[in-house]
Amino acid sequence: MFSKRDLKKLIIPLMIEQILAVTVGMADTVMVANNGEAAVSGISLVDTINILLINVFSALATGGAVVTSQYLGRNDEKNARIAGKQLIYTVAILSVVIMVICLSLRNHLLNLAFGHIDADVMTNAQTYLFLSALSYPFIAVYNAGAALFRSMGNSKVSMFASLLMNIVNISGNAVLIYGFDMGVAGAGIASLASRLLACVFIIILLHRSTLPVHVEKLWRFDLKPRMIQNILRIGVPNGLENGMFQIGKILVQGLIATFGTAAIAANAVATTVANVAVLPGTAIGLAMITVVGQCVGAGDYDQATCYTVKLTKLAYLCMGILNAVILCASPALVAFFNLSDTAAKDALLILIYHSICAAFLWTASFTLPNGLRAAGDVKYTMIMSIISMWVFRIAFSYLLASWMGMGVFGVWIAMTIDWLFRLIVFIGRFVRGKWKNANMLKA
Repeated sequence: MFSKRDLKKLIIPLMIEQILAVTVGMADTVMVANNGEAAVSGISLVDTINILLINVFSALATGGAVVTSQYLGRNDEKNARIAGKQLIYTVAILSVVIMVICLSLRNHLLNLAFGHIDADVMTNAQTYLFLSALSYPFIAVYNAGAALFRSMGNSKVSMFASLLMNIVNISGNAVLIYGFDMGVAGAGIASLASRLLACVFIIILLHRSTLPVHVEKLWRFDLKPRMIQNILRIGVPNGLENGMFQIGKILVQGLIATFGTAAIAANAVATTVANVAVLPGTAIGLAMITVVGQCVGAGDYDQATCYTVKLTKLAYLCMGILNAVILCASPALVAFFNLSDTAAKDALLILIYHSICAAFLWTASFTLPNGLRAAGDVKYTMIMSIISMWVFRIAFSYLLASWMGMGVFGVWIAMTIDWLFRLIVFIGRFVRGKWKNANMLKA
């Protein structure tokens, strides 16, 4: 169903898009570095919450992408278009509700998540969360639109939207942070503007009637409960999985906050670079949703199996090459962030360890399961991921980092134990073939 050329046209723009997407958050962290570790730490703490919510939006978008991909695999473009429109409505409503909650309770959320942190870090975090919350509806609808284009095998649109987002964000940062000395507020305003423009850009393109999946007359509010049910059947377990995953990360972030500002800054820098280190696997995982989803929609499980194996191997190759480069460049990368000696030492140790583990463990833990999700096998991946998060990542973080005195590095060791467990259960699930028995779309 997909030639090598088709796969290249899908995957290469996705890789570029993922690089650009990570650059938005990285640009905020890097460009406020001159304002001190409190500014870096404030953005880092809020980004943990942002990533939680954005992942929930992305999970719903993935549910929509799976549904539309399977309909396209059946050559049922009418229902694919209906699914696309219902996806836009669903994420828009959810994101507005979450925005209102975060704006109303932002101080309580920060205190609940991170407890007692330095006053200057808390001030920066409050400012950044306020501006971030305003952008939630825009990034949610953008993610939904990007997922619909990917389901059609077109990833160039979301790549160009990410490019637009980066240009606006970095330019805005330069003017507001350096020109007007607005610090964290400048970074937040620039991110808000970039997400707004990307959202408008992708919605305008989705109105083109020549597309297999296009949306029309969004202002005519027309909900289709059965179609939303199909989307949520995939999106809710995926959202719960992603949400619990990020809640676990917030709890761990709260633990790291008890180790002091240097530990927070070291973790922030290591996380920023680590996000880049897994980009190939993330991009190929997104491509797998489209490819395997269409194969399953066509009822061809042999091709679904073949493409899952092929794309997983490709992800391992790309991850190995990139992480080898990051391993060699770790000292220069850490030096770039202008950290204190203590923070720099911790960040370097973490990056070396992460690069080695990511090359061998990450792909089977996170890229491979997307093949299962694309087939509708979302409950198993959700249950195993949640168990792994709470038992290994969180419990072992407290065991290693706090009780055994390993500090922030212990948190990263616990994270890789979580990866190892995921690798074992997801490879086992794929090999046994039980994912092929997942329920298909409801008529």
